[in-house]
Amino acid sequence: MQYLALVYYSEAKMAELTTDDWDALNRECIACGEDLTANGQMLDGRPLMPTDTATTVRVRDGKVTVTDGPFAETREQLAGFYLLEARDLNQAIQLASKIPPARYGSVEVRPVRELKSEGNEPYSGLGSNL
Repeated sequence: MQYLALVYYSEAKMAELTTDDWDALNRECIACGEDLTANGQMLDGRPLMPTDTATTVRVRDGKVTVTDGPFAETREQLAGFYLLEARDLNQAIQLASKIPPARYGSVEVRPVRELKSEGNEPYSGLGSNL
């Protein structure tokens, strides 16, 4: 089963890292990704640019609105993702614990839902099928 590991941290705290600290963390992330990929446990992953580069798009009643910045103010911001292949949630959590930025913020692990054209369970019932 596929799981998305969403990496969150405080951009303000990360901005306090020195260039050497930031380079070391990035080397750890590259090594972590290479290890997970070599073991067939990472399908994809990317870091994201800071939230001040984000644009939010909404469509309401057929009208598109575009605003600068992230969807909501939070203490931690979405910084990147790892798409993982794991046999179950426990293994996904174990893999996510290896992601280096977890030391600075948090990693949200969420099962990937299959997008089907029909036969879908009601949205509120999705969690009971995992």
